Amino acid sequence: MIVTFEVILRTLSAFVLLTCIAHILGKQTISQMTFHDYIASITLGSIVGNMTFNTSIHFSNFITALVIFSTIILIASLVSLKNRNARAIFNGEPTVVIQDGKILEKNLEKLKFTIDSLNQSLRRKDIFDIDEVEYALIEADGQLSVLKKPPYRYVTRKDLGISTPPQSTFPIELIMDGQIITKNFTQHHLTKSWIFTELKQRGLTLTDVFYCVQGTNGQLYFDLNKDQITSPIDKES
Repeated sequence: MIVTFEVILRTLSAFVLLTCIAHILGKQTISQMTFHDYIASITLGSIVGNMTFNTSIHFSNFITALVIFSTIILIASLVSLKNRNARAIFNGEPTVVIQDGKILEKNLEKLKFTIDSLNQSLRRKDIFDIDEVEYALIEADGQLSVLKKPPYRYVTRKDLGISTPPQSTFPIELIMDGQIITKNFTQHHLTKSWIFTELKQRGLTLTDVFYCVQGTNGQLYFDLNKDQITSPIDKES
């Protein structure tokens, strides 16, 4: 019983500690992983995994290991921000694998990247003919970035000489689950009286609204708790 209680306590502690460490290290570590992030993730995972159930090792040893390794990761990240050479060592650099529609076999070989993996990555970019590609690079996180040749690039409004609207604003979430998101009102200098007026004009109350957002065009979008859709196309069983 005592051992079970200790495992529960260790597991809860591990969750709290890992959450705090993730916030300290930043979003980069939980995004697409570079060399540095990969090593950090598997090592932290190993330490925390053992921390939860390996009762033969004293709890303080795990805390020490977590603090030391997290500090090393943080220092490496800070050094990478300031020094390009360090960034190349810790995170790696992008590698060109296609140039002017020609595959650079030696670069693929260095990366241990097969032609099948390359074709698969290209298809995910809606490219089925390598000849369409001007440049393709394998980024430090293993993802493929592609620059198509001019004839195969998407046409933009600017290319067609079509005028574009003024710069759009970022969507602002106003109501979620029937609750006003006060922080967003304060940040964007909006008043609650304004949203209540908008609700009244639509014959709604706050509790009727599941979600409300002010879109990029400044218009309000309301989704109600009762949408009155009698036959939904797809209903979770």
